[in-house]
Amino acid sequence: MTGTAVLLEEQPDRVLLRLNRPEVRNAIDQQMVDELHRACAILEAEPRVALIVGEGGGFAAGADIGQLRERRRDDALRGINSGLFDRIRRLPMPVIALVDGYALGGGAELAYACDFRIGTPTTRIGNPETGLGILASAGAAWRLAELVGEPLAKEILLTGRVLDADEARAVRLLNEVVERDELLAAGHRWADSIAKQAPLAVRLTKAVFHAPREAHPFVDDLAQAILFETADKHERMTAFLDRRKDSQR
Repeated sequence: MTGTAVLLEEQPDRVLLRLNRPEVRNAIDQQMVDELHRACAILEAEPRVALIVGEGGGFAAGADIGQLRERRRDDALRGINSGLFDRIRRLPMPVIALVDGYALGGGAELAYACDFRIGTPTTRIGNPETGLGILASAGAAWRLAELVGEPLAKEILLTGRVLDADEARAVRLLNEVVERDELLAAGHRWADSIAKQAPLAVRLTKAVFHAPREAHPFVDDLAQAILFETADKHERMTAFLDRRKDSQR
């Protein structure tokens, strides 16, 4: 796939997605939405870890305000951003957001939809939508409380408070903070850790984790039954037992 708003770099076990509108701080416009949907199709067809990074020293400063100002009721009901971010959340393998600089509004909601977020000292993340006369409708209004708890989520959503990197790290909204020149390497380090695990076990663990409460414990047992029959499980456990025998000699 080729695009201009989202650049793809594919490897056998991961795909790097570069948000490429640096002249407007990677504001999310319709073209970027369309190209991210095409990237999701690739990751659904061939599940791999995804890393999302912004070009030009920023993640995504929000939705494109010029386009957003012209949207009306029917546009909102289409769920342009909410549908995309929900699709990203449901990707088979983990998604890692590399958050340098601003992640505001829709940019923050894109980061919230990812499984992990790595930041830099310049990271600023929050939802100033109410200051523009709208609400954070692409996931933050409910997803943020799951991530940081209701009191802080309300503070961000209702007062427009923007968290800096230290604050976001303290509440685990950022999993790690590294220097800007180390950000991509840190993302690949996380991807390496995931890639060492059994791929199907990772996929099913993510799916079970996000399953509704009423699906448990049946969904856990069903996923485990599938994994118990895999050659990967047998080979990995055999290797573990062999290493333990060697260490005891």
